[in-house]
Parts: sequence; C-alpha cells; structure tokens
Amino acid sequence: MLRTLNDTSPAKQPPKLLDQVSAAIHTKHYSRRTEEAYKSWIRRFVLFHLKRHPREMGAQEVNEFLSHLAVKEKVAASTQNQALSAILFLYREVLHQELDFHVWAKKPETLPVVLSREEVKAVLSRLSGAYWLIGMLLYGCGLRLDECLKLRVKDIDFERNQIIVRRGKGAKDRHTPLPLNVKTALQEHLQNVKKTHEQDLKAGFGVTDLPNALERKYPEASREFHWQYAFPSAAISANWETGRKQRHHVSPSTMQRTFLDAVRKAGINKHAHPHTLRHSFATHLLEDGYDIRTIQELLGHEDLNTTMIYTHVTNKGGLGVRSPADRL
Repeated sequence: MLRTLNDTSPAKQPPKLLDQVSAAIHTKHYSRRTEEAYKSWIRRFVLFHLKRHPREMGAQEVNEFLSHLAVKEKVAASTQNQALSAILFLYREVLHQELDFHVWAKKPETLPVVLSREEVKAVLSRLSGAYWLIGMLLYGCGLRLDECLKLRVKDIDFERNQIIVRRGKGAKDRHTPLPLNVKTALQEHLQNVKKTHEQDLKAGFGVTDLPNALERKYPEASREFHWQYAFPSAAISANWETGRKQRHHVSPSTMQRTFLDAVRKAGINKHAHPHTLRHSFATHLLEDGYDIRTIQELLGHEDLNTTMIYTHVTNKGGLGVRSPADRL
C-alpha cells in the first residue's frame, strides 16, 4: 500500500544489520552455533572501528581488525580464521560485496590428543546415566558432540544396530555402527525418555523443534515421541527463536564439564575433552586394521587428508622407529 502525502504513520524501518545476518544464515541452513559466532565477530568488527557501517569499510579495515586479533589479543589461527569467515559472510551474503581479501592465518600442524583404550575405559567408568551413554556413543560411533546431542529417537536403529547422523558437518547424512554393549542401556534410557515425554504432554508441553519447515507441513509431528531428542535436558526452557517452552537437548557445556571432571578423577594428564573420544575412535580403528576410506566414511570427512592425520597418531616412536636408548 502506497503512502500518501497526508499519511503520518511512521515509515517501516529496514532490518538491523545483525538481523539481516541472521536471515542470511537461516537461508543457508547454518547451525545456531555458527550464527552466534558470526554475529559476535561482526559486532566486534564494527565496534573495533567505532561503529562505522561495514559498507563504509573494506579490505584495509578487515586487515586492521585481524592484525589486532593476532598481535594484541594473540588469538589462535583458527579463531582468526573464524573471524574472517564471519566478516566475509557479511560482505558476500548480506551486503553483496566482494572483498579482495584472501589472506588466511596458517594453522599449526598439530596432532590430535588421543586417549589409549585403558584411558578411555577409565574416563567412561567415571561417567553415569545419560552422560555415560553420550560418552559411549562419542567413542563407539565417532560422533561429534553436537551430532550426538541432536540425535532424535528415530535416528537410532536397534534392528540394524546403527545410528543415522542427520545433517552432520557439511549438511550430510551418514550411518555409523551402534555399539552392542550400549544397546540395552540405551533402550532402557529411551523408555525413561518416553515416560518423561508423556508427562510433558499431559502438562501441556511435549513439543520439540523440527528441522527445516516440517512443523508447518506436519503440525502434530513435533509432539510425536520419535521426533524427540534422545538426550533431553532435565528442565523445560524457552526456545531461543520462538519463545515456546519445550524440552531441549542436553547442553554441550554441561557434557563438557562432566567429561573434564571425569578426566581429572581418572588422573589423566592430557588436554582431553569430549571430541577426544572421536579422535580415539578413529585411531583405534586404524590400529585394528580398518582401512582409511572406511574410517573417512564413518567420520563424515569430505576430504581424505583430514582423516589421514590419524595415520600419524598411530605411528609409534616417530614413524615406528625403535629408539637406540632402548638397546642400552
């Protein structure tokens, strides 16, 4: 409807910059964590340049910000690259400008921290309940923590003894084997989850968020048990997007704290975290003689070179060389 000369109603304000970033991220189906990280870096970039609008800036200002991060704040190369990714996303997807900027921080070539089989056993034995199950799936299936926590009941196939990872890194689905020694405990866990879900429904809750636009297409699906998270949180809270009260999945930070406490109690002096179980999964499969292509598929790596790093971890004593000191 056109505004007339006598129309005194306020003009519709254009969406704020960060709201435009959110819209672009949702269009690309990026994760919530990516959205939060990108918006945080873009906000810091704008504040660093005294709230100048990004349209007024370019490659020089981006370079100044990244130099500040590297020199003054001494951030890691991966952190600096994440900041650059966020800023390039802003210019490319929101402002529709191409920056002539292609300098990325070089990441140091470091080997992942890996736990021995006995260390894995020691850590997992100090976890209990849902946290033990999560730890077993991280190690037994090679899942990323986020992939594990976002598992739905329907993604666990007890008949075929496999787990289906939906929209993993790179928005790809994959299958991974379900450890047989966790099967019974996981079934019992899901029975308890079902009881909690039924109680939530009676209390007027029991809905969950659905991927893409499935809730509009199937309005009742969000209440069905098979769509619920396999590892729901202990409390009902408001959805960060809709404000609707529901039971989300276990918080990643909660699992991280619980895991670090188990590592400490096990007396393991390694910088281990939940993702270390995924590294250990790949390394132990290599030690058991599985081929690198199979492991690449199980991990969901797009590039074989990413998986090849585990071949360096399995080498003993530097390319399998026996130290001459052992012959003294």
